Amino acid sequence: MTRVRSLSILAGPRAAIAVLMVLVLSSASPASAHVMDGPLGGFGSGFGHPLAGFDHLLAMLAVGLWGAQMGGRSVWTLPATFPMIMCVGGIIGMTGVLPDQPIEYGIAVSVIVLGGAIAAAWRAPEWAALMLIAAFALMHGYPHGVLAPRASDPAAFTVGFVVSTGVIHVIGIAIGAALKPIGGGRLVQALGAAISLAGLWFLFNLLTA
Repeated sequence: MTRVRSLSILAGPRAAIAVLMVLVLSSASPASAHVMDGPLGGFGSGFGHPLAGFDHLLAMLAVGLWGAQMGGRSVWTLPATFPMIMCVGGIIGMTGVLPDQPIEYGIAVSVIVLGGAIAAAWRAPEWAALMLIAAFALMHGYPHGVLAPRASDPAAFTVGFVVSTGVIHVIGIAIGAALKPIGGGRLVQALGAAISLAGLWFLFNLLTA
């Protein structure tokens, strides 16, 4: 009976990793997620942009998961910091001063690192976690800023991607809070490992493109 229970606990993390990796492998390459062809609208286009790129989506989900995993103030400080600093990255993106490729690499690395932090159940000092979140938020905000001037309503576009980011963070917090008691938190760690592996896949695609 103990053996069956142990196998069932292990099956959860393995299933979570398998499902997430299937989604990643079947998704478009990460580079295409940051380039939206055709005219852009306002709020709806901005809201949909983070959802269109699996690397954006996983990083923002990971912020909520990591906050829920660490608990305490981190539950809200991490998800609150990311959108605010992402707006700064968006403003920088509007200037177009940085080349796209290093930003793409940075976004892939953010998925790897955030997923790895969750997988390791790293309870970072709050200042360290916030600095890490802020650095990655700048990178994720930059592509949104590049696109914003093309939108029919740049202000509404910006509000849309900030709101979408917040929604994804809340979903990550909810998932983390729901799964944290299961298997001593191992299921959340398994999701973090899967996210990190997805980041490695994104980075591999960029390096071999």
